[in-house]
Amino acid sequence: MHEGRIIFAQVMDWLPRYEFDKCVRRYQGNRYAKSLTCYKQFLMMAFAQLTYRESLRDIETCLRAVGSKLFHAGMNSLGARSTLADANERRDWRIFADFAHILIEQATVLYADEDFGVELKQAAFALDSTTIDLCLSLFPWAKFRKHKAAVKLHTLLNLQGSIPTLVIITSGKVHDVNILDDLPLEAGAFYIMDRGYLDFTRLHRIHGSGAFFVTRTKTNSQFRRRYSHPVKKRLGLRFDQTITLQGYYSRRGYPDALRRIGYTDPTTGKKLVFLTNNFSVPALTIALLDKSRWQIELFFKWIKQHLRIKAFYGTSENAVKTQIWIAVSIYVLVAIIRKQLHLQASLYTILQILSISLFENMPILQAFAHHQQHIEDPPSRKQLSLKGFLTGQ
Repeated sequence: MHEGRIIFAQVMDWLPRYEFDKCVRRYQGNRYAKSLTCYKQFLMMAFAQLTYRESLRDIETCLRAVGSKLFHAGMNSLGARSTLADANERRDWRIFADFAHILIEQATVLYADEDFGVELKQAAFALDSTTIDLCLSLFPWAKFRKHKAAVKLHTLLNLQGSIPTLVIITSGKVHDVNILDDLPLEAGAFYIMDRGYLDFTRLHRIHGSGAFFVTRTKTNSQFRRRYSHPVKKRLGLRFDQTITLQGYYSRRGYPDALRRIGYTDPTTGKKLVFLTNNFSVPALTIALLDKSRWQIELFFKWIKQHLRIKAFYGTSENAVKTQIWIAVSIYVLVAIIRKQLHLQASLYTILQILSISLFENMPILQAFAHHQQHIEDPPSRKQLSLKGFLTGQ
């Protein structure tokens, strides 16, 4: 309910405060807090994410500018920026990681029936990583190469709603395939990944758990064909085979049969070959699942462009992980609000509107009213393409 409250307070109402406090108690986050509690720290960092603040000084200056509205935003007072810096450096980042997973669980339920372009009864996840470059002199703990530092965001993305269900933050040296060891597996679900995750021993672990994988094969893979199944070549399919691996280490790592599918992309004409342990789903569905894997690339591009995860407010490992996890929380929170309020706008559009209206005193739906009306009653056809460009849809 509005009741004369600013939009920032209404947005934060969607946060399960009781669950947040449980995360804080779990790691004793407020043990030495005098004025800046963990929740207030989260609010200040959320403000920075929603309004694209560049630095701690930027956060402090903008918050002081709104003056008395800080009370209505849940921040009774504003301390020095050094206090926020110390909190980011010292307070356990796992507080915010655990809380982000609580929000992820809520969003997963809300988007359970979301269509992602493939007719599939089972859940489908895309697995990939993105690298965030850092300055080695400022972030020596994240050494990547001789003169370069970096962290990696290993992400498991639920294709229904593009919700990140698992995020693992490591230094840039950690190879992608190692993440398969920490992957929680759901029986019956599909895990789509690129050839960087092609490790047959680890893939056999996925097979043994009752889950399915879809990946690309390498050109030097040795195999023996058992059967060839008929395919509809007019759909772009080239072959559908049952194979067994022939290389010594490959066969020892994955002794069971695999399915090998060839497909020609109708858009680019590129010939692709997939490996999967699922023999019941149509071959074209496997090809479309691999194509839908690009949603995770769009997710990485989106969060790098619209959230603060490339420039950091602190240089320690704890500060970097804290900022990334709060950024993930804000992404998921906006997705929850979009679903709960039945908004037609894209996440990009919602963030843009929030960024300029956070301290407006109005019902939150009123902030989106003009854009909602613009979608439901579009202007002439010539204006539609321009509208899509401006709104990011």
